[in-house]
Parts: sequence; C-alpha cells; structure tokens
Amino acid sequence: MAKNQRGLGRGLDALLPSATDAEEGIIEIDIDQVVPRKDQPRRKFSEESLQELTMSIMEHGVLQPVLVRPQGDKYEIVAGERRWRAASRAELEKIPAIVKEMNDLQAAEVALIENIQRDDLTIIEEATGYKNLIERFGYTQESLANRVGKSRSHITNCLRILTLPEKVVEMVEEGVISGGHARALLSLGGERDIIRAAEEVAAGKLSVRQTEQRVRNKTEKVVVKKNSEIKEMEQRLEEKYGTRAEIVKKGNGGKIELMFYSRDDLERILEIMELSS
Repeated sequence: MAKNQRGLGRGLDALLPSATDAEEGIIEIDIDQVVPRKDQPRRKFSEESLQELTMSIMEHGVLQPVLVRPQGDKYEIVAGERRWRAASRAELEKIPAIVKEMNDLQAAEVALIENIQRDDLTIIEEATGYKNLIERFGYTQESLANRVGKSRSHITNCLRILTLPEKVVEMVEEGVISGGHARALLSLGGERDIIRAAEEVAAGKLSVRQTEQRVRNKTEKVVVKKNSEIKEMEQRLEEKYGTRAEIVKKGNGGKIELMFYSRDDLERILEIMELSS
C-alpha cells in the first residue's frame, strides 16, 4: 500500500497501516468488541465478494489486520469493515487489529483514503465522503485535494455528481448507469432533461462515449459559441460552487446562472456565498 500513499497530506501516511505496523503493532481483539463506523464511506458491500472473503477467511484466516481506534470499552473500525464482517460470518472469536488513537477528523480522513486506495468506493460514495469532510471539518476543495492526494478538479467533478437529480444519483448507486455517464449528463440544463437523458442511456445501454455525443448534440442546438475568456470564467465558477454555471452576455451587461437540483443543493451554494440563513 505504501506506493499508493505518495501525495497524501502531512501526517496521514503515519495513520495508515504500514509494513512496520504489520510486523510489530498487531494485537488480537475479541470480535464482539469491534463496532463499525456510523459514517463509513462505503455504504454497500457486494454479497458475492463478501461470501468469497468469508470462505477465504475460514480456510486461511484474516491475512491483513483491521485498523481500529479505541471508543470507550469498544474498538471502532477505521479501515477493514469488510474483513470484520466476513470474519464475523466465519464465526471467528478474535480478529487481528492495529489500534491507533485518532480524533474524528483523522478517522474520517483515513477511512475515506483507505477505501479510495483500494478502489472500493462507487463514485457516489467517494463524492459523499468528500462532501462530509468539507461540511463537518470546514475544508475547501483545494485544501481537501492536497490532504487526500487528489487534484482539485477531481474533487470538484466528484462533488458535481451529487448535484444531479436524486433519481439519477440513485441510478448511479444501483449501477444502472456509471459515473462516466453521470459526468456526461452534467452538461445538460434542467432536472427533467437530465432524468430523461439518464433513462434513455439506461434503456439504450449506451456507452459513455455515445452518451457524451448525445449530450453534445442536445447542447449544441442551444449553446451560442462563447469566447475563451467567458468559458474560463464559467469553469472558475463551476469549480468554486460545484455545479453547472453559465454566463449570458447582453450588451455591456448580462447574467450569471448557477444550477441547483434540490433544496439541499441550493443551501450548499448559499453557504459557499455566505448567504445562508
């Protein structure tokens, strides 16, 4: 895992399990003393992969320890919930663990990063993890990007997917359409158009490239060609507010339009503007 930790914010690599931890810091703890995190980034576990891991643990045991932190007389899982679930199914009495003292912020960061490094999260789970860190701990997109070792544009694009209509977000979570399809649909305007397009994508089993082309065909009919300066300004607005932005010029004036897709999304934008009640 060490090679994947390059670029993490200062201090985070010390909290993630290392080869030294694996050799020196493992203890055996009662499996019923371990509790899952309430805000675990990963919200869904594949039944098939969980069963496969259970069978492996029954034959070989738990090969990699879970990472936990003390919580009263229990231990809260920071990383390794799938292993703990499988070990419980295998009816093990104890599980190997690395115990580290962490505050809520550190635990939230490590839980998210560990799952990202394992490619265990859906795009919605990853985006929700970023959103929670921003809302709970006051990160900006820039500081969060530096902290978790991702580009700012990656953070922005993930967060933008959460601004899609709830029905479309559910389609992504359920695997009806992919994260790539969802990113393509962000270029459309209204909620009704986005939902209709998502349903067309699902029904026609379109590839991401086909979806992008279909979206371009729709938008080219209504978008007036803009100069590079206006496009650059729109991009800056989209990065700041995490949603689609449009600048419409009329003479010497004009207007700025920011899209929102729910009351919560509107509140999020107003908070960034420092206009929330």
